[in-house]
Amino acid sequence: MSRELKRILYVEDDASIRTIAVTVLEAVGGFTVIACSSGKEALAAAPGANADLILLDVMMPEMDGPATLAALRAIPETTRTPAIFMTAKIQASEVLHYKNLGALEVVAKPFDPMTLSAQIGEIWRRSVA
Repeated sequence: MSRELKRILYVEDDASIRTIAVTVLEAVGGFTVIACSSGKEALAAAPGANADLILLDVMMPEMDGPATLAALRAIPETTRTPAIFMTAKIQASEVLHYKNLGALEVVAKPFDPMTLSAQIGEIWRRSVA
């Protein structure tokens, strides 16, 4: 993971949250974002996404974030792609659970749109170091 963070596979079922996050990640952070509205859509997009990072909502219908991450780990192109969960459930035990599932970190929702890119960048830098 010693490369620069450029491409993010982002999975969020809420259209308004997805729009805000994609806008700030691209405009403020300068990232290329491949946005998906469901775990199923993410599984279809993942092989060709060439993502450096996976950003996943935890609570989604049908296939939640942890199930989506587990399925992404079975795809050769995303087996080792670092992941960050985004959720309102941020009690210490929940954060520990998400990290035990393989997440680098957990970003609290609601997030501050003006600092989201910097927050993601800082998590990336810490994980590389």
